[in-house]
Amino acid sequence: MNKELSEILITYTTKAHKDFTGRLLDLSKDSLISLFTDLLTMYINDRNSSRLREYITVITAGYEHSEGKIGFNGYKQNNIVGGLPIACEAKPRNIFTADFKAHADGKRKTKPALLNGGGNFTDYTPDRLKRDRKENPMMLTSGFIDGKLIYILEFPFRTVSFVKCLRKSLEKHFPNGVRKSGTFLRSATFDFRSYESANTLQVIYRLPATELETYKKFFNKKFYEFLLHL
Repeated sequence: MNKELSEILITYTTKAHKDFTGRLLDLSKDSLISLFTDLLTMYINDRNSSRLREYITVITAGYEHSEGKIGFNGYKQNNIVGGLPIACEAKPRNIFTADFKAHADGKRKTKPALLNGGGNFTDYTPDRLKRDRKENPMMLTSGFIDGKLIYILEFPFRTVSFVKCLRKSLEKHFPNGVRKSGTFLRSATFDFRSYESANTLQVIYRLPATELETYKKFFNKKFYEFLLHL
């Protein structure tokens, strides 16, 4: 973090509002642009929170983002008269090119994961699967590279192969369907293979083919070809 941005953040959190705004007014236009860019870059690439990437995914797909932590990530009005709002569940994933460089330089032992059209559900349970299947939100799986949006795909949760994938993970974690109170499947993962056959799969956003090619090495090969020809 550059020194000026650090000072601005300290001022914002420790001084009166007038002191903070006064400090900003003292900055040049170029300095403000630089500060905002640095702050946005930090936020969108936060390894511990996908909130901003989730927001971008939901809004770009035409939904209104839900601020609450409980429930689905977004909603939009149904075109059918009297129909209930359509919910969505966003699963963004961000790739850090610095991780690949660190691996190539021998500073990281394990090779970073590639974009594969997947995501994960945290602390998942059979009851949650049952609820999600009933509610049938639209799934939004998105990929970012260093905070740059690469793609957004949309498909119904109730896609047969997708539900089968999640159920298989749950059955492996909870043999015979027995789940003790307070226990969860920490991460129910999926990739593009679990929804590639969905009849209603839609490309909400995707970089042009020529630009997409520049990021090819950060993709699972099969998913890259799949995405390229959608």
